Parts: sequence; C-alpha cells; structure tokens
Amino acid sequence: MKRFKSFSFGILLVALMGLFSCVNESTITLENKPYFDLKGFIEKEIEKLDSMEVSKFSQIQLEEKQTDVVYSIQDWEEELGIFKDADINKSSLLQSYETKSSDEMLSHELLPKEKGDVKYIKVTYSQDEVSSVSIEISEQNLFYTSTTLAEIHMSNTGNMIDHYSIEKNQKIWFLDENKMKIMGTLVPKK
Repeated sequence: MKRFKSFSFGILLVALMGLFSCVNESTITLENKPYFDLKGFIEKEIEKLDSMEVSKFSQIQLEEKQTDVVYSIQDWEEELGIFKDADINKSSLLQSYETKSSDEMLSHELLPKEKGDVKYIKVTYSQDEVSSVSIEISEQNLFYTSTTLAEIHMSNTGNMIDHYSIEKNQKIWFLDENKMKIMGTLVPKK
C-alpha cells in the first residue's frame, strides 16, 4: 500500500511539473511581444491625459455635434478603448501578421489566409518617437459587417497625443448602414 501511495504521489508530481512547464513556455513567448505593444502604448498615453480638455467633433449618421469636454482617465479609457481592443499580442495570433519595418514606419498586416479582426496596425516614427498610429478593424459574418478606422497623432514633441479620429461603419442585414465619426483635438493647458 505504501508503494502505491508513493507511486501515485510521484505521478501526480510529474503531472504538475508538466503543467507548470507548459504555462511558463506560453508566458515566456509573450513576454517579448512580437508586435507593437499598442495596448501598453495607449495605457501610458491615457495616464498623461487625465483632466485634459478635448475639442470633440462627432457625427452619427447626419447629426453633427461639437463640444469641449474635460475627460477623466475612465473617460479616456472609453474614448480610446478601440486602440486597446486592437491588441494583436496574443498567442493565437503569433504567426498571423506580416511585419515591415523601417526607420520611419512599422506595420503589421494580417496575412491573407489568416483570421483576425485587426487588419493592420501602422506606426510612424519621427526622431525615434511615435508620431502616429493607425488601425483598421473589420468584423464580418452572414448578418453583420463592421469596419473601424482609427488614428492617433502625437504632438510635435512626441510626448502626448495631439489629436485622434475614429470612423466606424456598421451594416446589419435588412437595416440601413450606420456611420459614426469622432474627431478630437486636445486643448493645451494654459
């Protein structure tokens, strides 16, 4: 009976070690992010925007609205959430994008036969600092089509977001297409 308990404990120990080794491999793979860390970039930028005023233009269908608002971090999280949602640093997407890089640009484009909602992320640089980020997200099924184009442009000094735009088109089967456009320009503090 003692041998059986020792043998069972040994098998359990080996199985647990095997599970932990698998977890470590997937964690190590994503520690060095294969693609631009858009989610991390946006999180850092949002921290800088707390209590900043933005001059915001929105257009939903044909209704236009111009407002000046002061956003908290939570408001910015919602406003720029589409960029965080475009995170492609997931283990399921590791081989899904073609990356092109130069001194002025970094791009990740979804390979033709791969499945993914984020079609591309393009990052431009000026003097080794991010100057703009643009993304395209597209979802499609039998009843629904949605395309989002979004851009962020940094200030000349590169230390903060200057302006952004988000355009979204949605088409649901049997319904008219919905169009939404948001443009925001940060108002410098006086």
